[in-house]
Amino acid sequence: KVQHSSAIKKKKGRRYCCGYPISIFFIVVNEFCERFSYYGMRAVLVLYFRYFLLWDDDLATSIYHAFVALCYLTPILGAIIADSWLGKFKTIIYLSIVYAIGQVTMAISTIHDITDANRDGTPDNFTFHIALSMLGLILIALGTGGIKPCVAAFGGDQFQEHQSRQLNTFFSVFYLCINAGSLLSTLITPLKSVASTLMVFIAGSGMYVKTDPEGNIMWSVCKCIGFAIKNRFRHRSSSYPKREHWMDWANEKYDKLLIAQIKMVLKVLFLYIPLPMFWTLFDQKGSRWTLQATTMSGDFVSILISTVNPILILTLVPIMDRLIFPLIQKCGLNFSPLKRMTVGMLFAAMAFVSAALVQIEIDKTLPNFPSSSESQLKVVNTYSTTLNVTISPNEHLLIESFGSSADYVTFDHQDITVSLNTNPVITKAFSLIKGGRQTLIIPSDPTVMRDFVLRHGEQWCEFSRKFGFGASYTFLIPSTVFSDDCESITEVEDMKPNSVHMALQIPQYFLITTGEVMFSVTGLQFSYSQAPKNMKSVLQAGWLCTNAVGNIIVLIVAELGKLPKQWAEYLLFASLLVAVSIIFSIMAYFYTYIDPAEIEAQVRKEQGLEPEEMEKETLEMEEKDEDQKNEQGVKQTKI
Repeated sequence: KVQHSSAIKKKKGRRYCCGYPISIFFIVVNEFCERFSYYGMRAVLVLYFRYFLLWDDDLATSIYHAFVALCYLTPILGAIIADSWLGKFKTIIYLSIVYAIGQVTMAISTIHDITDANRDGTPDNFTFHIALSMLGLILIALGTGGIKPCVAAFGGDQFQEHQSRQLNTFFSVFYLCINAGSLLSTLITPLKSVASTLMVFIAGSGMYVKTDPEGNIMWSVCKCIGFAIKNRFRHRSSSYPKREHWMDWANEKYDKLLIAQIKMVLKVLFLYIPLPMFWTLFDQKGSRWTLQATTMSGDFVSILISTVNPILILTLVPIMDRLIFPLIQKCGLNFSPLKRMTVGMLFAAMAFVSAALVQIEIDKTLPNFPSSSESQLKVVNTYSTTLNVTISPNEHLLIESFGSSADYVTFDHQDITVSLNTNPVITKAFSLIKGGRQTLIIPSDPTVMRDFVLRHGEQWCEFSRKFGFGASYTFLIPSTVFSDDCESITEVEDMKPNSVHMALQIPQYFLITTGEVMFSVTGLQFSYSQAPKNMKSVLQAGWLCTNAVGNIIVLIVAELGKLPKQWAEYLLFASLLVAVSIIFSIMAYFYTYIDPAEIEAQVRKEQGLEPEEMEKETLEMEEKDEDQKNEQGVKQTKI
């Protein structure tokens, strides 16, 4: 009775707006700002690795997926801290501070002027920037991952038992804010959002319902499983009678209800074993597909591609729930949750087949770069007449005035000799760089190399040129540049612009998002329906671990696979997912759906727990009546 009165007193302090606790509005805004900050940073992370730190595609991909994997492992740590030590509110506050420090650290690591002493636009100490960025990413992973299991659960704590409708609406809006934050973060720079997240959340401190830590169920589950395994190993002799399930070896120490609940969870977790392969493909949207887009052309479409996933999610989720799935059901087809997940995996595989086809088209337009044992050279002629250039041993080039060789010339040796058919003949030896491209510029006077500087002063001219995506140019500036208003500047195209349009990526994004809706949303709904209410955090941890393992698989393939063609890697991942889909469909075929509440009721009946359950229901009814009176008082005050 004392506990009951305390609970009523705490609930009387709640403030409502339109039937919802005012505190949840702060939580929803907090989630929007946090996702805005996270996805805004993650959207450009692989490009930062590739073009600022100058890592190759494989290393940039590996570090990106290592970071994402860490973001999906740290929620387990956050859940343990919240449930066993600090509580949800303090955990969110403290880890949000860690998160903010990480974002600031990451932002500082992108300022090249910190180590750019000669101001040439390139950092002089890459080790400093790499160390700072890695520290920032670790702090961000601890922050965003640590608060991930707390924010949604903390929002749920603000509702009372009889407010199931409002609770469902809250989670729908919560998921909407996640995707809205993802959508807007690709359009607007998320510079100040992480600080806004913390301030908004703290602003609602006085209105929150804050529950004390009650112990972490995951730790209890792990101890029970560990005891069962140890006890089974201790009684491995054939003289001991076998038990129906290996978890039954925990009967000597743990409650039968807990053991029955763990059995139901393990049954679902067994189905999780093949699932990491889906995330292996899905999370490459932010790495391999982003790098693929850098080799394509498109202005406005580049913005569309970056926002297409959240837009499609916001569109497809209601279409699937309200139209597609009910229509399939009306046709008499048994489209069970596990079948939906299998189809979702196949959609993801088709997305990577689409990506492979796009990559094949891109490869047709890419220049032929030298191998590690070759060198390439382009010759540019700034002479006033056409030159006949001979490069040993037998390469002859005819280059017009202020022109260049048609393409790069490939050599399998480093040392070359270049001869010009001038009067007299000029010959000079050069040493090329292996695995690289170089440009040889022949000045108008071979004995004098003139430098020209365009200045803003008495003499100046304006020259403009629109560059194509992926193109490279050399501009030849003659001494008469100011007299003819920059019209004498000659352009040499070293590398052609990308010609495959980014719009070709839209089908693969549509397929992968369709797969996400059928796999991820359905998977969580199925998992929660097949496990006891108090074990949902265990399933959430298992689900997040499948995502982490999927990203680790990408890391391993990127570092060890080393396939010569990117399209071959896409097809490899698609083939692996198809194989895993077949295995998963077989596992799903033999799975028997259960009713956790029915099994729990049966175990309680065996243990004679009905009176306690009835007392709990009576207490809940008393609380509901009292809360309804409070809500009526609020409505009367509004009138």
